Amino acid sequence: MHVFSLQSSDDSSTLVYVTSFPYEESRMTTVDFITALFSKVDEQLHAIPKHPEAPLWPSEVVTLGLLHALKGVGNRPFYRWLTRDYRALFPHLPERTRLFRLFRTHHDWTQVFLAAPTVLGGIDTYGIELIHPTREGRSPQQIGRKGVSNHRWIVGGKLCLLLNQWGLIVGWACATANVADNTFQWLIRQCEDQMIVLMRHDSACCITTQVDGKSEDLPEVSRLT
Repeated sequence: MHVFSLQSSDDSSTLVYVTSFPYEESRMTTVDFITALFSKVDEQLHAIPKHPEAPLWPSEVVTLGLLHALKGVGNRPFYRWLTRDYRALFPHLPERTRLFRLFRTHHDWTQVFLAAPTVLGGIDTYGIELIHPTREGRSPQQIGRKGVSNHRWIVGGKLCLLLNQWGLIVGWACATANVADNTFQWLIRQCEDQMIVLMRHDSACCITTQVDGKSEDLPEVSRLT
């Protein structure tokens, strides 16, 4: 297994490439990583044509969106980092607000990277805490809502992942933390003719299957978590 992670400082960024062997890692420059990432993205999106008036190719838009997600910072810090250090890689980079408008408009291009369904799969939700519950409502710009995750209250969002038998993401959705898990049943319905989906029932700590829109409890699995 290989893991990539961006490590940043005020002046530079490096990419840590961690192998499956303990205490073994190698480093590559961020330029090398961006180049490799663009190459992988372009392999999947090369068939999408570029609009005559668009400043960026679709592969460039998706690559920049992935970099924004990996960087893990806000819009302004990301754009400053990009224009300061790597503008040469994207010479036709648009203005900041237009770039993030492209991310929002063309997010469906990333669907091509989702994995194919398998006969067996699983689905679960994960809470993402954005602020401590005691700080709820203090800011008019608050994004998340208050809900329960892992048996405790959080203020934030909820991420739902549908995985195939190899642990690869087949589908995903997100909402605020106050929504019920059954809000994401539409993810299962999209693949109900292709997959047997295992899900955890929090109240009984059991696994159920979703086949043809019907839920059935699996026997002798109450100790699984």
